[in-house]
Amino acid sequence: MNGSLRAVVSGAGMIGAVHAAAIRASGGELAGVVASTPERSARVAEEWNVPGRYPDFAAVLADDSVSVVHVCTPNALHIGQAEAALRAGKHVICEKPLATSAADAQRLTSLAQETGLVLAVPFVYRYHPLVRELRDRRLRGEFGAWQLLHGSYLQDWMLSEEAMSWRVDPADGGPSRAFADIGSHWCDLVEWVAGVRFTELTARLGTTVPTRPAGTGASFATRGGGPRVRVRTEDVATVLLRTDGGALATLTVSQVSAGRKNRLWFELDGARGSAVFDQENPETVWLGAPDGARVLFRDPAQGSAEQRRLSRLPAGHAQGYAECFTSFVSDAYAAIRGDAPEGLPTGADGVRSARIVEAVLTSSASLTWTDVDPTEIALEATA
Repeated sequence: MNGSLRAVVSGAGMIGAVHAAAIRASGGELAGVVASTPERSARVAEEWNVPGRYPDFAAVLADDSVSVVHVCTPNALHIGQAEAALRAGKHVICEKPLATSAADAQRLTSLAQETGLVLAVPFVYRYHPLVRELRDRRLRGEFGAWQLLHGSYLQDWMLSEEAMSWRVDPADGGPSRAFADIGSHWCDLVEWVAGVRFTELTARLGTTVPTRPAGTGASFATRGGGPRVRVRTEDVATVLLRTDGGALATLTVSQVSAGRKNRLWFELDGARGSAVFDQENPETVWLGAPDGARVLFRDPAQGSAEQRRLSRLPAGHAQGYAECFTSFVSDAYAAIRGDAPEGLPTGADGVRSARIVEAVLTSSASLTWTDVDPTEIALEATA
């Protein structure tokens, strides 16, 4: 496939704008945007300086010049829009979750495989250069057998009792909020970097703000005195997991931790060494050894090939989330052109994430250890 790919973003919120910028930074052509109404679509197209005007999603599907659809709508809309785009012969980059159930996520992924189209999921924290460096060091055996994996993903954007979002409502966001929204990122990242699979877990979910303002307009608001609704999704989660190698892992997830904006942090403790990554400080990683510890800085002149490839700026010039997103979209577009970039998260990773989310919900409801993928375990037992 020659020339720039023509892409449309469905969904005009914060993450839609991030996708739009990444499309352009990756050399794609931003052909249009579809928002909740034709009027808002036109307004956002003007703000984003997009030439195309699509009154609705059906118009996007009917445009044969559009090669890629970026689905950035509320979670409950993902499956319908992504499936329609694939059936229309368009590649799809779909925000996670692929669907609010593992069965739907699997159905969507199977459709992409049957049609030969790319279905990519933005687990973009894989694209921090030093994350790639840690993975390469693990592949080379630097850390030894895992002894313990632990970490957290903490935010504070739902701390206020007046904060509200469509994510709070299970009808729009799905049955899990904090874990599905951010805990899923931690699990994907740790499994990929450490080379493990979480096979079973026990989880507890908590809702610390019992009611919030009615309505799902702004991501967070300071309304007062209006009607309130009961919150049916979690603000916090704690999870104990076991890997396929028998190592234990712990994860703490919160959207109500004051002062924590987007702190995805993990420590991987091996028999020969340890590693720590903090997404809010992605220019360095901490490496531990029995005789001491050191801090490693991102440097395109040093380290693994993937760390060098994804270092878009010279050492000492900070790069972060935006560059991760650009690298992810660039790799997704490379896959559309027939390449096989390392570490591109696809539909299979979206299915994996959905199964972990469902295991967390099942465990919290039953107060038991729960298999992450009972089907996979049953197949292994009969092999």
